[in-house]
Amino acid sequence: MAIDGSGSQLVGIVTLLGAAVLGVPLFKRIGLGSVLGYLAAGLAIGPSGLGLMSDAQTIIHIAELGVVMFLFIIGLEMKPSHLWSLRGQIFGLGSMQVVLSSLLLTFVGMSFGYSWQVSFISGAGFVLTSTAIVMQVLSERGDIQTPKGQRIVSILLFEDLLIVPLLAIVAFLAPGEITQDHDVSLWEKAGLATLSLAALICAGIWLLNPLFRVLAKAKAREVMTAAALLVVLGSALLMELGGLSMAMGAFLAGVLLSESTFRHQLEADIEPFRGLLLGLFFLGVGMALNLDVVAHNWQLVIAGVLALMSTKALCIYCVARLAKSSHAEATDRAILMAQGGEFAFVLFTEALKLNVITSEINASITAIVVLSMAFTPMVVVLYKRFGGQQTASLDGVEEPRDVQATVLIIGFGRVGQIASQGPLAKGAKLSIIDSDPDVIRAAEPYGFKVFYGDGARADILHAAGARQASVILVCIDDKNAVTRIVETAHHECPNTKLVVRAFDREHALALVKHDANFVVRETFESSLQMAKQAVILLGSEEQEAEELIAEVRNRDAERFALETTGGLFAGRALVLGNIEYIPPPRHDEGKAAD
Repeated sequence: MAIDGSGSQLVGIVTLLGAAVLGVPLFKRIGLGSVLGYLAAGLAIGPSGLGLMSDAQTIIHIAELGVVMFLFIIGLEMKPSHLWSLRGQIFGLGSMQVVLSSLLLTFVGMSFGYSWQVSFISGAGFVLTSTAIVMQVLSERGDIQTPKGQRIVSILLFEDLLIVPLLAIVAFLAPGEITQDHDVSLWEKAGLATLSLAALICAGIWLLNPLFRVLAKAKAREVMTAAALLVVLGSALLMELGGLSMAMGAFLAGVLLSESTFRHQLEADIEPFRGLLLGLFFLGVGMALNLDVVAHNWQLVIAGVLALMSTKALCIYCVARLAKSSHAEATDRAILMAQGGEFAFVLFTEALKLNVITSEINASITAIVVLSMAFTPMVVVLYKRFGGQQTASLDGVEEPRDVQATVLIIGFGRVGQIASQGPLAKGAKLSIIDSDPDVIRAAEPYGFKVFYGDGARADILHAAGARQASVILVCIDDKNAVTRIVETAHHECPNTKLVVRAFDREHALALVKHDANFVVRETFESSLQMAKQAVILLGSEEQEAEELIAEVRNRDAERFALETTGGLFAGRALVLGNIEYIPPPRHDEGKAAD
């Protein structure tokens, strides 16, 4: 990173940080989001703005490590079994979107009068969506772990895998005298990539956990942070040496560590670096926008942005609908993924080096990609504000701040409301959080103060008083979210008892293995009550019916204890029964449950 002339690197760093500190809060305050704030700040200090910074490509290259760290953190949230369950989305949905988009975007380039080779390179670069922008928007919305977010992540992973074959195609399209200088056997490339991948998997399975155990015993926090960075950057370097995506390497390292006991510590160590470098990446993209190129070829650039973004958005929408996504989800995905991405710069640079495209074409299509990346956050904001997608209003709700309570309830639908009655009768002080603003507002007239927050986030748990609470009741009806909350709560508050609502028997087993203290299955107790009434109607006395149901309950408890890793958890106190599950209040229901 450098300033025009011979200014010191420290001045450059201060300039970048100052631009971010001024630009991002301003844009967030006016509702345009942090990504657009970074892009605008980069444009302001770059060659096309005040000219304070000049080397945008170097900054982008360094700041791509922010994308790498982001993918590592996402990998930590994806256990291998979960990733395997997404294989259909990764290769099925991803390949369908990529193939259709590549074909149509190539035709768009040919309609502008370019050769099919140039059109294909331009279209292929535009197919590779910006992982940085999409993941940042998903993160800000809290959608990464939702089903629709997971489908988008799957497509991004598939696109990351494409960079190697696309670079091989570029070499194939190059003139003969050029390719001879860069002639590397396709088998050699494939072998090197496979070897790098195998080395990373072996290291993840046999080396990483022992390494972190040794470092944890040393009790040197700064060394643990250094080790976390070493894992992320080392895996990225290994994949890059093998000709694969750095982000893919970091993601796989995260997946391999997803079941490690050090997962939360790794995430906490990496998060500050991830956020800072990702912001630096967006600053670099804003600096890379060459307004001179846009001014001299403004008709071509503007037409290219509109044509490529609209065509890609249409392809994404059609593929999503073919995959049976709803209209709202398909529209959201089309808007979010309609831009080109950072891998396009790599592809265009290689094509320029091999004389597949000219420097003039490279400047134009690079400007088109950068503009598409800059427009995306703006389009997302406009769609959210004026589009058909309705999001719940957060008016009248607030996040918890230093709440003190003896019982924390996470989820205040009807199950949470009923479960709260016992602690209230005991005289306990409650702290309640929920992620549905309508539920929060519906509870307020009945004297319940419910805070807005995601119980899977450590900062929300701390603010809601989890560490001081004696008991945490997890009452939400999303089993994946329940599991994440239990993992986080047990890690952050190991001395607090967890009473957890389970979806079914399999979920209850998983929760016990994640150290939930008391597991309550949704339909078990209500089903036993129905069974008891059936026995009475068949002619049994009340006492006999009670004894029969007690026998059923005891047999179930014995089987459950045996299923929990061969009786490993048999000594733990478990509530195997359950309250009846009733869905949370709908938006048109204005009162809490009795």
